[in-house]
Amino acid sequence: MAATTHTVTNQAPPLVGYDVYGSDQVLTEAVERHVAPELLDAAQQELSDLGRTAGSAQVQEWGVQANENPPKLRTHDRYGNRIDEVDFHPAWHRLLGKGVSAGLTSAWGRPAGHVRRAAGFMVWTQAEAGNGCPLSMTHASVPALRTDPALAAEWEPRLTSMVYEQGLRPAREKPGVLFGMGMTEKQGGSDVRANTTRAEPLAADGEYLLTGHKWFCSAPMCDGFLVLAQAPGGLTCFLVPRVLDDGTRNVFRIQRLKDKLGNRSNASSEVEFDGTWARRVGDEGRGVRTIIEMVAATRLDCALGSAALMRQSVAQAIHHSAHRSAFGGLLIDKPLMRNVLADLALESEAATTLAMRLAAAYDSGTDNERAFLRLAVPAAKYWVTKRCTPTVAESLECLGGNGYVEESGLPRLLRESPLNSIWEGSGNVQALDVLRALWGSPHAAGRRGSEPEALNAFLQEVGAARGADHRLDAAIKDLLTELADLNGIEARARRLVERMALVLQGSLLVRSAPPEVADAFCASRLGGDWGTAFGTLPHTLGLAAIVERARAVV
Repeated sequence: MAATTHTVTNQAPPLVGYDVYGSDQVLTEAVERHVAPELLDAAQQELSDLGRTAGSAQVQEWGVQANENPPKLRTHDRYGNRIDEVDFHPAWHRLLGKGVSAGLTSAWGRPAGHVRRAAGFMVWTQAEAGNGCPLSMTHASVPALRTDPALAAEWEPRLTSMVYEQGLRPAREKPGVLFGMGMTEKQGGSDVRANTTRAEPLAADGEYLLTGHKWFCSAPMCDGFLVLAQAPGGLTCFLVPRVLDDGTRNVFRIQRLKDKLGNRSNASSEVEFDGTWARRVGDEGRGVRTIIEMVAATRLDCALGSAALMRQSVAQAIHHSAHRSAFGGLLIDKPLMRNVLADLALESEAATTLAMRLAAAYDSGTDNERAFLRLAVPAAKYWVTKRCTPTVAESLECLGGNGYVEESGLPRLLRESPLNSIWEGSGNVQALDVLRALWGSPHAAGRRGSEPEALNAFLQEVGAARGADHRLDAAIKDLLTELADLNGIEARARRLVERMALVLQGSLLVRSAPPEVADAFCASRLGGDWGTAFGTLPHTLGLAAIVERARAVV
């Protein structure tokens, strides 16, 4: 019998059945800006196809299922044999398969590959963020393996394959493989030089046995892992396959799965090595140097992933406000709510624009662009991931109580939002990495290790907009003053890196965004005409146009 107490009215419809890519004006413009005209139609088509898949009811349901049914560890089979396997819900495998087939592990060898892959990664993360972890690590493994041409020739075609096959088998028997990594240990965390895992060389050149542990090893069902261990010549990078060529299981003892705040669809584990076979990647004692490009690539993915979470949360907030009425009108038309939404949209656009610019620098590959990335990647990773949680939290609040309910999807985004700020080096690690690029190690004689070409490239990039906005000009001048003062520089590192990221975002928006967006960003983030909470933009700005630009049209 139908309920007679009330009828349901004034509830926003779900944001579903739409093109996640095509409805994101900022992202589509970034792709148009960074992809060559002769490649653009194909790139737009593949991204719109992925966008419609990501926005479908089916894929959104897969995301819910994968998170409501987290992975389970099986250390032994029914007979007591050690197997060290993790079981995932079928939805996880469907999501991962779609991500692989969309080319999210294949960027290094195709034209405009990094921009196309970055845009796709942002789109797919909005469907479900957990599967982005193995996709990211697989993508980022390629430059590390290229330090050993023989290894790269063997493994790169498998890593960049667009075919996903679940289950553990010898890699040479699979049409495509996924990679993970294991760097940190209990006693050291981000200080990987404190690692104690030992690598004993075997008679065959490049082969070793590992003994030790890894405190965080995500996606443990991957086919191989890049790990750091202490060889006779010092800290070294190694490739550890899960299954050996003869079909036997390598020693890879999964002790337990982490019970995490968010990212619950993805398994993060603690593993132990005890006579585990490994192949050396690069020279002994050059482990950090070997993995540095891998780390940079995953750090960019952290920025992309956070930008995606911000975009999805802001899209949800604007969608809700466009359909929900209160106090005599739609929320989106209320001046105060419009201010909040515009402020959130600014944060999201600045994050997307910056992350996509870095992806384009990878595609360019020039010496100047590589130098630019050396500073811009840790600065962007620091700032964009830091802005993710407050952006998602404010977006959730725009939905009121409905946003606090699990079915809205916003709580899952909120739990996910701090993750990228922690993974691949937390905020302090990123800030200190910027200092190392600028001035070298403070513990080395003559501050050895500085990279002056990185600062030159960074200043060249931000200076490309000089003269276009007086607030940006003043911010650049202030930044140069800060860079010239080394007094207490380590304690000031976060302040400096924040300023670098904001100036870079401002420069990019002044050159590429509509005038109302650039004006609002420079007034608030650079000019100081802003409060300490979202919704405190100057009321005279073009707020309605900023909100409309960020709206996802179904």
